[in-house]
Amino acid sequence: MKADLIVLARTVHTLDGGMRPVEAVAVRDGIITAVGSQEEAGGWRSTDTEVVDFGAGTLTPGLVDGHLHPVMALDTVRGCDLSSVQTIEQLREALHREAAAQGPGEWVFAWGLDPTVFGSVPLHRKMIDDVLGGRPCLVRIFDAHSALASSRALTAAGIDGPRRADTAPGIVCDDAGNPTGLLLEWDAIRAVTSVIPEVDFETRRTRLKEFLWALSRAGLTAGHVMDLNKDSLELLAELERDDELPLRLYCAPWCMPGSAEADLGAIADLMQLSGRRWSVNAVKFFIDGTIDNGTAWLSYPDVNGESAAPFWPAPADYTKAVHYFASRGIRTATHAIGDAGITHALDTIASIPPWAPAVIHRIEHIETASDEVIRRFAAAGVAASMQPTHCTHYTRADHSDNWSTRLGDGRADQAWRCLDLREVGATLVLGSDWPIAPFEPLPILADAQLRRRHDRPLDAAVGPAQALTPLQALEGYTTHAARAAGLAEVAGSITVGKRADFTAFECDPLATPPEALAASRILGTVVGGVVQFTDGL
Repeated sequence: MKADLIVLARTVHTLDGGMRPVEAVAVRDGIITAVGSQEEAGGWRSTDTEVVDFGAGTLTPGLVDGHLHPVMALDTVRGCDLSSVQTIEQLREALHREAAAQGPGEWVFAWGLDPTVFGSVPLHRKMIDDVLGGRPCLVRIFDAHSALASSRALTAAGIDGPRRADTAPGIVCDDAGNPTGLLLEWDAIRAVTSVIPEVDFETRRTRLKEFLWALSRAGLTAGHVMDLNKDSLELLAELERDDELPLRLYCAPWCMPGSAEADLGAIADLMQLSGRRWSVNAVKFFIDGTIDNGTAWLSYPDVNGESAAPFWPAPADYTKAVHYFASRGIRTATHAIGDAGITHALDTIASIPPWAPAVIHRIEHIETASDEVIRRFAAAGVAASMQPTHCTHYTRADHSDNWSTRLGDGRADQAWRCLDLREVGATLVLGSDWPIAPFEPLPILADAQLRRRHDRPLDAAVGPAQALTPLQALEGYTTHAARAAGLAEVAGSITVGKRADFTAFECDPLATPPEALAASRILGTVVGGVVQFTDGL
C-alpha cells in the first residue's frame, strides 16, 4: 500500500527503543505505515504521495504539553503583561500606562505578576489605586490562584468586607475588616470577575484560534488541557468545524468541593464527548492551592503560618470523588503542590479498589516533596506532571524569592525533584501550565536540563542535581506524555501502527546545547498525517 505522506529528515528519533537509523517515515490515513532509509522511501511513493523533506533537521514524535489552559487564558491574558516587572515602581508605571490607554471608567487588566516583586510588603490595593485614574483594575498574580483588585473594582463588585468561602481564605481583609484587595482562590476572584463585562463569543473564538496556532508553531502537536470552561466545548467544536484546530486537545473538567453525586455523574457523562482532534478524557481536582499565596497544603505551615489546610474542607470527600471516577475507568489528575496535599492524593490513589479498571492517574505540579513521597510515585503507578519553568522563572538558588522564603531552606531545597522521580521509575510528563508560564517547549526543554533560565547564563542553577538529560526532557514531551494520558498504545513514538504526529526541529534536541536549542527554530509539525505548517522549506 502506497503512502499518502512521506516525511524525510537527516535524523529521526523514533523513541521506540529501536537501534536502526531512520531517515524516512511513511503515513497513510493518519497512521505510520513504515520507517526506514530515504532509499527505501522510494518504494513507498505513488504519483499522489505528498513528500515533506526537512533536510538537515531532526524529526521526533509530536511534542505534547502535559498541562495548559488555552481557554482559561482568554480571560487571564488580558491587558498588560507584568511578567518582566521586578519592582513595585515598575508595576505602578506599567499600570499607569495601561490605564492611560483606556477610556474613562473602563477596566484595566494586567496579568503574570510575580509576588516576589513585593518582598515582605503585604499586597494592598493602595499600592495601585492612585495610578489608575479612577478606573477599576484587576491584576492577576502569575499563579492564577490570586489577584489584586483596586478599590474601584471592589466597589463595582459590592465587596466591602469578608465573605464566607467554602474552599479558601477568599477575600483578604485587614484587622478592621476592610478588604485589602488581595483575592485568594477561585470564589474570591470570581466575586470580581463576575461584574466585568463579558467578551463576545466571536472575539473569544478568534483569540483562541490565535492562541492554538501559536502553540502549533512552537512545535506542539497536542496538549493536556486541565479545564473545561464555560464555553470550551462550543469553542472547540466551532474551530474544528472550520478546520482551525491545529493540534490535539485532551480536556479535563474540574470536580470541585461540594459536588453531589449528581454533579459527579454529569462530569462522568462528559467523557463521552469528542471531536476529530479533541476529547474529554480525565477529571481535574485541586487538593490545595499554591505556596506563593499561602493556600497550599503543607505538612506544617509556612513561615507566615499559612498553607496549612486543604482546598477540599473534607479531604475524605475528595477521596470519595476520585474513587467514583476511578471505579468507572475515568482517569483523574490532581493539582497537589504541598507535601501534605501530594501525600493525600497518593493515599487516595493507592486506596482505589483493586477491582476498578486499570487506568493511570496523575498528580500535577509536585513542587516540594520528601524522599518517601517521591518513592511512592513509582510504587503506586502514579504519573507525575511537572513544569520546569515554574522552578526556573519563579524561584532562585539563593532562596530570596517569595516561594522559597515562605517554605524556608529545608523544604525549598526539595523543589521540583524531576530527576529523582525519573530515577525511581515514575512516569514524568512535562508541560508549561500556560498562561501561568510561557508555553514554548524548546525553552522548557532547555530549562529542564539547566535548572535555570536558558537566557540568563549568570544565574545559579536551582537544585542542579535535579537536571534532566536531553533524552529525559524530550521523553517528558513525548513517550511519557502519551503514557500519562493513557495513549501509549497509539502515540508517543514513531512506530508503525501509531498516529502520525511529528515535530521537526532545526537542530537535534538530543545533541544540541540547551541554550542553542532554546534559540533554535521549529521547522514544522504534522498531526494525524496532515502537515500543519512548515517553516522555510
